[in-house]
Amino acid sequence: MVRSNNTITIGNSDRSRLGSKIGMEKQHLRHVEKDVLIPKIMREKARERCSEQVQDFTKCCKDSGVLMVVKCRKENSALKDCLTSYYKDPAFYEECKMEYLKEREEFRRTGIPTKKRLQKLPTSM
Repeated sequence: MVRSNNTITIGNSDRSRLGSKIGMEKQHLRHVEKDVLIPKIMREKARERCSEQVQDFTKCCKDSGVLMVVKCRKENSALKDCLTSYYKDPAFYEECKMEYLKEREEFRRTGIPTKKRLQKLPTSM
């Protein structure tokens, strides 16, 4: 890298190092991303995939009232087993991680969070 009169010229060796650094940055995950944000995506997707068990447990709880702790053990156990199977699956973690990295890359490129990007724009102003 050569600096002259406020301009920077990057040599070929510097470009390759810069490219690899950008690639590493893309794959590097902060503590909060690994332990909070990716597991949040995992929980949301697992709840979608275990929707039948979620519905069964919810229905049982509504029907049982205060006695739900005793009466809904079977439904609760089935829901826990379904969710746990997804939480422990390394392939599912990688799928959610790639989804998170894609969202993060899009945010860094546009500066617009996913929630706001997905909202519909008004048709008339």
